[in-house]
Amino acid sequence: MTTSTVPASASIGNAPKFKLPPEASILMVLIGISLFFEALGWYVNGQSFIFNLERLQIIILQMSVIGIIAVGVNMVIITSGIDLSSGSVVAAAAVVSASLAQVSDFPRAIFPGLTDLPLIWPILAGMTTGLLIGLLNGSLIAYTAIPPFIATLGTMVAARGFAKWFTGGMPVSMLTDEFAWIGSGANPVYIFLIIAMIFHIVLRYTRFGKFTYAIGANRQAALVSGINVNRHLIWIYAIAGLLSGIAGSVTAARAISGQSGMGVMYELDAIAAVVIGGTSLVGGLGRVTGTVIGVLILGVMMSGFTFIRIDAYYQEMVKGAIIVIAVIADQYRNKKRGR
Repeated sequence: MTTSTVPASASIGNAPKFKLPPEASILMVLIGISLFFEALGWYVNGQSFIFNLERLQIIILQMSVIGIIAVGVNMVIITSGIDLSSGSVVAAAAVVSASLAQVSDFPRAIFPGLTDLPLIWPILAGMTTGLLIGLLNGSLIAYTAIPPFIATLGTMVAARGFAKWFTGGMPVSMLTDEFAWIGSGANPVYIFLIIAMIFHIVLRYTRFGKFTYAIGANRQAALVSGINVNRHLIWIYAIAGLLSGIAGSVTAARAISGQSGMGVMYELDAIAAVVIGGTSLVGGLGRVTGTVIGVLILGVMMSGFTFIRIDAYYQEMVKGAIIVIAVIADQYRNKKRGR
C-alpha cells in the first residue's frame, strides 16, 4: 500500500489568500484625509482637527441628512440609474411635514384645524410626499423609457416648485417641541445609522438586493432570468424618494422650520458620497458600507476646509473636482474589470 504526499510548497500555494474588503481602500482614504487636515490644523491654527470631539460631532450631524439620502441614491446608481430630485424632495417633504407640526396658538398656521398633531402624522406626511415623488420617478423611467437623468431632472424642478407654491415663499414656522425633538442632539445620526444598517442587510442578504445588482449588471439578462425589471425599478425609486422624505422631515426638525429653499444641492452631495464610496456609475457594484464611508469623507473634507478657513466658494470648486476625479477612478476600475 502506497501513500502519496502533497508537497508543503504546493499546499501553501493552494491555500486561500486573505483578501481585503472593497471598503478597505476607501477607509484608508478617509484616514489619510483626516491626517492631512490634522497636520494642516496644527500648522494653520495650532489646534487638533481629529481630536476635537465637538468638531467630530458637527461633521457627523451635518452629513447625517446627506447620508440618509445617499442610502437611497446608492441603490438607484447600482441599477445604473440616477436621481437628481433628492434635494427638491427634501424641500417638499420638509414643508409638508412642518405644516402638520405647527402649534395651535400660531395665527398663521397653514392648516389651522390640523395643529398640535401627534408626531407620527407629520412624519408620515413627509414620508408620503417623498414616496409619491419616488413612485412618479420610477413609473416615468420604467414605462416611458425616459432616461433617469431627464425624468428626475423634471421632478427636481417640479418638486421645488411645489414647495414654493405650498408655502407661498414663506417659512413654515412655530413647530411643536415633539417634532423638533427628531432633529435634536444625535437623533439624526441614529436615524441615518439605522437606515444604513437596514439597507445593508437588504442589499446583501435578500432577494430584493440580488435583483437590484442583477439589473445594474445586465438588464437584459435580468429580464431573461424572470426578474420584473420595471416593477423593481419603481420600488427602487420609490424607496429613494421615501428616504429623501425622511431626510426632509429631519431637516425641518433640525431647523425648527420648513422652507422651500431647503435641500439645495443635496442631490449632488449624495451622488458624490455614493461614487466616492465605490459604487459604480455603470451599475451592478456598490455597498452601503462604502457609501457611509463616502459620506464621512465628504464631511471631513468640507469641515476640514472650514477649519483651515478656506472660502466656501473654493470648497464648492473642490467638491466639483472630487466628483470628476471619483468618476474618472470609476471608469478606470471598470476598464480593469473589462466592463
